[in-house]
Amino acid sequence: MTGPTPRPGIDTPDHRGRTGLDRAGRDLDRNPDVVIRDVELTSRGWHVLRRTTFDYRRRDGRWETQQRETYDRGNGAVVLPYDADSGCVLLTRQFRYPAYVNDHPDGLLIEAAAGLLDGDAPLAAVRREAVEELGVALGPLTHVLDAYMSPGSVTERLHFYAAPYTSADRTGTGGGLEEDGEDIEVLELPFSEALSMVHDGRIADGKTIMLLQWAALNGLFAPTGGTG
Repeated sequence: MTGPTPRPGIDTPDHRGRTGLDRAGRDLDRNPDVVIRDVELTSRGWHVLRRTTFDYRRRDGRWETQQRETYDRGNGAVVLPYDADSGCVLLTRQFRYPAYVNDHPDGLLIEAAAGLLDGDAPLAAVRREAVEELGVALGPLTHVLDAYMSPGSVTERLHFYAAPYTSADRTGTGGGLEEDGEDIEVLELPFSEALSMVHDGRIADGKTIMLLQWAALNGLFAPTGGTG
């Protein structure tokens, strides 16, 4: 007599050594108007897709049962390196298939350097990504904000930072990790040009737009070249 079929990612380790992937969210009780009923694992690739059934109490007091699919890729961090003396920022350009398949002309998006935390603290993660993607060692980091970028379906919370750099800090070539499929071009752009690229659509990445607008609103590049 055979036992139950092993379920990778649930009761046996999957290709990343994970178990209990169907448990996420089952014990949530912070909101008395939400009662979790079931969590199904619908996909367990590098990241995880779940279907959750829950009861939700509407504002008029009526309860209804809803289902939502959530894509769990972990949390991430993003950074805008800036050189106030030269008036430049460091950005990346890389191919993004999801953008390409959704009407972007060539899929090559200009972005601020970013990556998943992968177990690191956000501060450590942005320094790691700055070295890997941009080849730059960052100065003191300023925390800008934290944001859920697509809360209708993606669980990720993104931590935003800005940091100064100088030409002497650009000690590597960047480009990302080839073993991760990365092929990243490093762009050093005048801040004014980067803002123009937001306005004319050449920069269409949400996290990058948010950081550039934050820099503009906070006078990161004052007319005198200072950071006040």
